[in-house]
Amino acid sequence: MERKNIPIFILAGGKGTRLASVVNDVPKPLAPVNGKPFLVYLLENYLEQGFQSFYFLLHHKANQIIDCIESLKKTILKDCKIFYSIEPTLLGTGGSVAYTIRSLQFTGDFLIVNADTWVDPISMDQLAQSIAPSIGVIYISDVSRYGKVTINDGFIQAFEEKKENAGAGWINAGLYKLSSDQFRNKEGEFSMEKEIFPNLALNKELRAIQLDTDFIDIGIPEDYERFQNWILSGQENKL
Repeated sequence: MERKNIPIFILAGGKGTRLASVVNDVPKPLAPVNGKPFLVYLLENYLEQGFQSFYFLLHHKANQIIDCIESLKKTILKDCKIFYSIEPTLLGTGGSVAYTIRSLQFTGDFLIVNADTWVDPISMDQLAQSIAPSIGVIYISDVSRYGKVTINDGFIQAFEEKKENAGAGWINAGLYKLSSDQFRNKEGEFSMEKEIFPNLALNKELRAIQLDTDFIDIGIPEDYERFQNWILSGQENKL
């Protein structure tokens, strides 16, 4: 499959409770940044690398996100394939993907991203060229907020839970290349991070794609403000 044809599943159904103190009138993916929704920055990022097929996995305030996407169909998304999957209840990361695959009868490989996470465009290209199943990982100075992954010979060996003062290490960046096969016969609420990835790691099947990229998750007010300042500065310095 050519890179531009591989679809991106965008996880955008969560309630964003941690950001609610500063953004409560719109869902988190639509958090305004210099007069433009955060989600639009993400889409521009993906379009820059030639991606043209997007699946939006929705639940909380889904109509607002759909309205935003529909408004872009005459401009930046005019040449793109757009699909919506609205889960009836919050099904977790794995459940929402499984629901989308089943309800839209999707087969094949796909990328997964979070609608609140920014990485450099080149990172998406690296992931698209990898062999599924694979996870994008990033080395940071403090893994306390994210948990840690252990890597051996290019494969994920283990996942460690979040803990204070954990120090530097590799983290799961929330970017994945997976196949519909990994979700066969799965339904209901579940987390792919807890129910799919550990088994793949145990069988030495889960590749670690080491990314050298700017990375930010705007899920908390401090990082949302940091991203806004970065955009306002013209993206001059590293995040």
